[in-house]
Amino acid sequence: MEGMSPSYRGHQYPVEVISHCVWLYFRFPLSFREVEELMLERGVVVSHETVRRWCAKFGQVYASVPFMLFLSCVNDLLHILH
Repeated sequence: MEGMSPSYRGHQYPVEVISHCVWLYFRFPLSFREVEELMLERGVVVSHETVRRWCAKFGQVYASVPFMLFLSCVNDLLHILH
């Protein structure tokens, strides 16, 4: 990420869960509650307010990452969550 690595220190959830929630929210026309429901279907309990805070904190950083690099990370995550 060209010197702009976000800090995940102090977060309860793994980096993969945070990045997947943020990616879902910005990639698809979903609400925070819909992201919450999608994650619950995968067995990850996270509140919509937590998703909102992650999107506010990490959204711009993720947007600056080249799409193909980010997509490869998300594909790796999907294999982990299934």
